Amino acid sequence: MRSPPGRYLLAWEQALLDAAVADLFGFHALQLGLPELDGLRANRMPQRWCARLSTGIATQTDSLEAVEVPLDVAMLPTPGGLICTPECLPFPDQSLDLVVMPHTLESAADPHQALAEVCRVLRPEGRVVIIGLNPASLWGLRQHVGHFRQQVLGGEAPLFLPNTGEFLGYWRLRDWLKLLNFEIGPGQFGCYRPPLSSPRWLERMAWMERTGDRWWPVLGAVYAISAVKRVRGMRLVGLARREAPAPRVGKAAVANRTTRQNKHT
Repeated sequence: MRSPPGRYLLAWEQALLDAAVADLFGFHALQLGLPELDGLRANRMPQRWCARLSTGIATQTDSLEAVEVPLDVAMLPTPGGLICTPECLPFPDQSLDLVVMPHTLESAADPHQALAEVCRVLRPEGRVVIIGLNPASLWGLRQHVGHFRQQVLGGEAPLFLPNTGEFLGYWRLRDWLKLLNFEIGPGQFGCYRPPLSSPRWLERMAWMERTGDRWWPVLGAVYAISAVKRVRGMRLVGLARREAPAPRVGKAAVANRTTRQNKHT
């Protein structure tokens, strides 16, 4: 992330997260992974965590009660504040209002389980913001070429991106979120410049940002998805308003026209 393309990628993601979480309200927010990116700096929730991802793989039989994080203690985002695995989060059920996942699923041993774990700890109407590298992009294509060289030629062929895991496609991730009863907002794509290591050439290709966003929007190197957790059969009830009962209207009387005519005659 310290290379010129890494700084270019982080700058786009930081601007996107600042706009995505600025107007989200609640009490507890969590960022999973990538401590180089302060994804919660624009958010105003009183309690926020930045969790570094552990290299160990947690299983379903691990005890969560022994490592639960007390939610009444505020922990500001620091690189060493919290270490956990995305497949087994140390938070109670339905305890968080916001979860930010910058490239978390790419480094998870079981991405689907990590997403299900986020659904578990989110409250109803809680929000998750996911950022991932797009395999259907020039950056993803260059990464695939590097993996192909490693398999065919052997040895350690240079890779353009970190070899952290599998890149999840945009539409595949949307399907996973739908299965978990998330309501998905419109996706966003960015970083349309070619995978170049030279800062000079990256600057020269700045015109591709406007062109790519207009003509090939789904081919950006990175995408972002924001989704809200919905619970079926649940109705949120606020404070009941006391309203004056509407006056009851009686039935209108119908005059007997025949009788009145007979009286005049």
